[in-house]
Amino acid sequence: MTDPLHAELLEIAQEAARRAGELLRDGRPADLAVAATKSSPIDVVTEMDIAAEKLITGLIADRRPQDGFLGEEGAATQGTTGVRWVIDPLDGTVNYLYGLPTWAVSIAAERDGETVAGVVAAPMRGETYHAVRGGGAWATGAWDGERRLACRPSPPLDQALVSTGFNYVAEVRAEQAEIARRLIPLVRDIRRGGSAAIDLCDVAAGRLDGYYERGLHPWDRAAGDLIAREAGAVTGGRPGERLSGELTIAASPGVFEPLQRLLEDFGA
Repeated sequence: MTDPLHAELLEIAQEAARRAGELLRDGRPADLAVAATKSSPIDVVTEMDIAAEKLITGLIADRRPQDGFLGEEGAATQGTTGVRWVIDPLDGTVNYLYGLPTWAVSIAAERDGETVAGVVAAPMRGETYHAVRGGGAWATGAWDGERRLACRPSPPLDQALVSTGFNYVAEVRAEQAEIARRLIPLVRDIRRGGSAAIDLCDVAAGRLDGYYERGLHPWDRAAGDLIAREAGAVTGGRPGERLSGELTIAASPGVFEPLQRLLEDFGA
């Protein structure tokens, strides 16, 4: 039985993600202006990005004013309830700027440091993924009603379709490209979608056998990690460690360990 608080947090996250997704989808100007830059000229913060985070935090604060926040665009408050919201208002910013459809709103709720509810809304796909800890992973989309998600049966690694991402810093990106070059002959193929949240959900939905990336922040992975785990995937980082900024891996159970071992051997 779902904890009533967790169900409440999920409902709030779903509404906030839906509304932020509509804002981003319907309000995207043709001459999208750049408000600021992050770590390099490629990694931009748009006016819409900031507006989406304000919408999300405002909605949540109205419902649960004592909760904490950690958001990509600067929301950072401690809170007094033991609940913290981890928010990426626009995951896949460069895709969004270029009019590519692979971007998402990602909202997770932590309770006493553990993620208990997560939502990833992908408006241009017409899909929303969600999970509550212990309640499975689900999605709504073009199919009728809610669909329960399950990761793919594990293939041999050489038949696994694996996704990854690249850092915005050129030197790090070059190192990641070398890892990918070494990995390509050992797997079915590699994809690069541009949104960590969607990649994690695609593992959950059985569209990918595995995913790995270095350099993710908590808001990039919090909701997608829960959704992937609730769909039966294994997630982690370096051997014996939880997923982190050092390394994030999500994969079908039989793919996880051999992929992790290769990445460790390659110095990912």
